[in-house]
Amino acid sequence: MTQKTSTGITRRGLLGAFAATAVTAAPTYSNAAGFLRGAGDIRRIGMHSGRTGERLQTIYWIEGEYIAEAVREINMHMRDWRTGEAVQMDLRTIDIMSAALNLMETDEPYLLLSGYRSPQTNNMLRSSNRGVARNSLHMRGQAADLRLTSRSTTQMANAALACRAGGVGRYASSNFVHMDCGAIRSWRR
Repeated sequence: MTQKTSTGITRRGLLGAFAATAVTAAPTYSNAAGFLRGAGDIRRIGMHSGRTGERLQTIYWIEGEYIAEAVREINMHMRDWRTGEAVQMDLRTIDIMSAALNLMETDEPYLLLSGYRSPQTNNMLRSSNRGVARNSLHMRGQAADLRLTSRSTTQMANAALACRAGGVGRYASSNFVHMDCGAIRSWRR
């Protein structure tokens, strides 16, 4: 069912209009509560997967509401590419990713290395890499491993840390940053 506004414009039409313009929110994220409340009128995210070749560029939140269709697309994009299994990603993680992009003042989409991981995938990765946690937040849809070509891991980690909304791991030798919506903490490897 298509929902119309009082002016007769559909929600989908409104989203299209927003997507076609260069509307940008540049909020300041000083702590987790301010981060969630002060995120502006629009939140957007861009990602691509080197494993699947898929690209995603979407507005997923407008004026206090998550857009269900956009969230479903994000969930599918962030699926475990090895098993094809997708889960409901924790939107706090998506918000952290979006806020970090805003703080870095870049429109470059993230290269998504890992979003959701099934227990089977996580166990397989653990068997060959001591840096993979047994109870990884990836298995709960609460974490993402990301890369940007236009920003260093230090710049990415600093932007995510400025959000003060979750965990941030900087993996300089592997050139990626882990962002999650768990406890506020940081580490380097």
